[in-house]
Amino acid sequence: MHCPFCSAGDTQVKDSRQAEEGGSIRRRRSCVQCGGRFTTFERTQLRELTVIKNNGDKELFDRDKLYRSMKTPLRKRPIDNATLENVVNGIVRQMESLGEAEIPTGKIGEFVMQAFMELDHVAYIRYASVYKDFREVADFNEFVDDLQKVQKKAS
Repeated sequence: MHCPFCSAGDTQVKDSRQAEEGGSIRRRRSCVQCGGRFTTFERTQLRELTVIKNNGDKELFDRDKLYRSMKTPLRKRPIDNATLENVVNGIVRQMESLGEAEIPTGKIGEFVMQAFMELDHVAYIRYASVYKDFREVADFNEFVDDLQKVQKKAS
């Protein structure tokens, strides 16, 4: 593992422990050259996933990109990073369990929408406004009305 501070190739693991309910290993590292300390995470990856974008382009799935795209709608919401990590892990497991190496962005968006629906309704609406490309206030009103109907049925 290269040091993020000085790019030296020799770092030492100072501490390892399970993280994310056993889904990853957290390692505290120290650089032999500059003494810098940093943390790395090691996760199990069942298969290499490729994302098929709407325009047909393909790119490797980036878990951190998914995390960042979910973090934005949660800004100033009462959801901590650990909870979001668990949600992202769940979405990745869903994607891996599909048995497909290539996953369309629309399918990932559906997983994210479902996760937000269960996690936080404000973030759900925020994410949906971008994902569903809301153009007018009426789009928000219709979406919120539908959400309220679903909530009433669930009660």
